[in-house]
Order: sequence, then structure tokens, then C-alpha cells
Amino acid sequence: MNLDRASSAGYMTNLAARLFTRELERQLAPTGIASAYMPVMFALANGGALSQKELAQRAAVEQPTMAATLNRMERDAMILRRPDPADGRSALVALTPLALGKVATVARIVADINTLAFSALEPDERDAYLRLTGKVIAVLEARDAAANAG
Repeated sequence: MNLDRASSAGYMTNLAARLFTRELERQLAPTGIASAYMPVMFALANGGALSQKELAQRAAVEQPTMAATLNRMERDAMILRRPDPADGRSALVALTPLALGKVATVARIVADINTLAFSALEPDERDAYLRLTGKVIAVLEARDAAANAG
């Protein structure tokens, strides 16, 4: 058996993700937003509100991980929690005006990093990369859902 990282989709995807995260952390540092906040920022950037459970599902993380992220974001004045009118036992999470005011900057940073990462690719290769990565994710999400259902 040959372990060649360049031929391992999982290894190469993980390496790319770590490098994206490092660059994101460097560029986000002056904004006061941690890279761990990004799934919440993406989900709530339109000014909406979601439950912790919905946020965890969208971010594909466990509830305790999302709870810890939301606690840090609340400490940093990035989110507000308010009672869910449809379910008094749960809360809805929304970005604060402070966080909403940073959305445009965060979007620019994300776009800049994507431009950098895609700079070695032709436009059709960029499209293919995103389309094919989406297919890989769909297969793995379906497998994950099946494993968690059973």
C-alpha cells in the first residue's frame, strides 16, 4: 500500500482547508472575528435568526461545538439570543449590529482569499473545482446522514 498525499482526496482537501483557515485567520485578525465564527456569519449574514440546532446542522458540527462557538461569539458581542416565539424552550440566534457591520469586510476577505487560491486555475477549472467538490460533499453528507440515522 502506498500512502501518497497527492493522490489522497481526503488529505489534499484537509490540507487545503487548513491553509485556507490560516490565511483567513491572518486576514480576519484585525476585524475581531475568529475563523471559527465563519459558519455562523455565513448563515446569519442576511440579518436572519436561526436556532442553535439549525446553525449546528448548517455548519455540520456537533451541538456542543456550536454551543461553545456561540458562547464565544456572545462574549465578543457578535450574536444576540432571543426567545423563539414558536418554541419557548429554545432561542433564536442573530448577529448583533456590530457583527452585521463587519459582514461586508468579511465578504471582501473571503473573496480575496478565494481569488488568491484560484489564481492558478483557469475560469473553467474554478467552476469544475467547485462543482466537483460539491459532488464529493454531497456523497459524504449522504453517508454521514445515513450513519447518524441508523
